[in-house]
Amino acid sequence: MAAGKDGFNAALRWTQAGTRSNVSLEGPLGVGAVHITSDGDTLNVVNSHGDHLDSDTARAELEARLGFDPPLSSLRYWILGAPDPAIPAKEVVDPDQQRLQSLEQQGWRIDYNSYMPTGLTGVGSAAGLSLPAKMTVQRPGVRVRLIVDGWSP
Repeated sequence: MAAGKDGFNAALRWTQAGTRSNVSLEGPLGVGAVHITSDGDTLNVVNSHGDHLDSDTARAELEARLGFDPPLSSLRYWILGAPDPAIPAKEVVDPDQQRLQSLEQQGWRIDYNSYMPTGLTGVGSAAGLSLPAKMTVQRPGVRVRLIVDGWSP
């Protein structure tokens, strides 16, 4: 991640259940760990000191730690290689693979650099699909590169 001239690496674990996102973000050697829970309307953060923060205080904590206010409600769609359905988007689709190459939404540009098979089998919307493996999410002054280790149901 880079915000302005500052950059850092972080491990991210994301789980999604309906509209509820649970995100764990951890710096090198566990430094600066934060746990984020959001359902699109509410935001809760537990910082590395164990403090529980809600709403505006939680957003301020995230912005202070990351250097920018992350677009969490849209990011849950972008990570899956889809635009946020609630917001107008400009999409560039790979004509051969029929999946997103890039997306512009809310002042952010998302470039999908590669996809990977989900490895999921059976009946369901993710069975046999490829989902993003590497992507760059950026806007002026902010660049976040995401690398997915794997997908699970």
